[in-house]
Amino acid sequence: MSINSAMAAGVTGLSANSSAVAAISDNIANANTVGYKRSQVNFSDLVNQQAVKSDYTAGGVAAVTASLVDVQGQLNPDASSTSLAINGEGMFVTTSDPTATSLTAPRYFTRAGQFNVDSQGYLKNTAGYYLQGWIADSTGVITANANDATALKSINVQSQGAVASPTKNVSITANLQSTQTESQAAIDFGSSSLADAYSPSAANGSGRSASMTAYNATTGVGTKPDYSIQIPVADSLGSPRTIQLDFLKSSTANQWFAEIHATPTSDVNSGTGLVPGQIAHGIVAFTPSGQYDPTNSTLFTAGAVPTITLGASSGTPTAGAANWATALGVNAQSIALSTTTALSGLTQFATPSVVNNLTTDGTNLGNLNGVAVDEKGFVTASYDNGVTRTLAQVAVATFANPNGLAAVSGDAYTVTQASGSFNLKAANSAGAGKIAPKNLESSTVDLSTEFTNLIVTQRAYSASSKIITTADQMLQDLLSIVR
Repeated sequence: MSINSAMAAGVTGLSANSSAVAAISDNIANANTVGYKRSQVNFSDLVNQQAVKSDYTAGGVAAVTASLVDVQGQLNPDASSTSLAINGEGMFVTTSDPTATSLTAPRYFTRAGQFNVDSQGYLKNTAGYYLQGWIADSTGVITANANDATALKSINVQSQGAVASPTKNVSITANLQSTQTESQAAIDFGSSSLADAYSPSAANGSGRSASMTAYNATTGVGTKPDYSIQIPVADSLGSPRTIQLDFLKSSTANQWFAEIHATPTSDVNSGTGLVPGQIAHGIVAFTPSGQYDPTNSTLFTAGAVPTITLGASSGTPTAGAANWATALGVNAQSIALSTTTALSGLTQFATPSVVNNLTTDGTNLGNLNGVAVDEKGFVTASYDNGVTRTLAQVAVATFANPNGLAAVSGDAYTVTQASGSFNLKAANSAGAGKIAPKNLESSTVDLSTEFTNLIVTQRAYSASSKIITTADQMLQDLLSIVR
């Protein structure tokens, strides 16, 4: 009966427009939700087969909800360095469990990038989802394996804890006075009488320690150097250490006796041929024009970059070598004093001995000071000792049909058959969008459009209810004929 079908059509109209009002309500409520993608209810007619051509049977309307996930929202600047947006295609890969790494671990995809560092050091957004990416190894190298989802891990900016950078390079600009008076110890060292002679690696003829390393002004032990250069360095644990270069004018023109030792000497275990605390000893020679002469110098290996070498705090050093003291528990360390085989910063002129400039790399122990992310998704931590380290790279997931994703609470989505499997990519590559640091993506809701749709939907709902009341009145009229 056509009147009954009209009433049924009215009911479908009420149902469809109720769904539309619900979607519009969600859109309006989330107008200020970061990364929110508006939903839209589309209508399609329902057609019933006409049994009798002269009669019309109403089918009504069906509501189909569409999530417009692929629509780009406006990017708005934000003060936080960990606030992220994606300019282009793709979604952040997140998880609800920061320690889960298996292929079956639940993963959620979102454009809501208001990430902050939580109490455990993880980057977590306000919905409680943890940002995932590829983690750097101990050397800062990142391998972005887009074909292995298990390679993704939750990004933790405090995984390095407090960090230190050991000293690897030292730059010295210094002069040794060519007119320096030769000391009596140096004179005796070159004479046949060794009663009070300088000796870099053993006791002298009178049995006392005569090296510059052993020099103690209070006790009179050792030989006083003509000039000393102290080099502050950082070991592998970030502890400050001091390496000292001592020089003693030789009776040979343009040559100086030289020793390298730790201050205090207890910081180093010295091997056979070295006095306690000593790292190396030899000759530093200069050309007649006052430049460093590597050919006639023996302090460093000929033809190699002048380097101070210290073994790790374990084992017994070999003859002529030195290790960091066992109690320090630090790694082996090589400290280059030049970038070439010539120690070009060290000269010998008639001016007074002086250090004009001394710079070292490496830093002492430092704590996390800040986190930054660039447009390729590289997460870099900076520390209050000036060290910066690359920690991870943010992963971006793309989909063949992002509008087919299923929405879950927290402005996130999960994979469905309609969306297709996710494809992992590095930001700004292979079609994935750029990371926009210090930005947040606004919702795609236009309030003026939503309010207009709300009015239209309300009128359509009222009209559908009018269909039912009209059909009811027609049935009442039919029943009144029977009376």
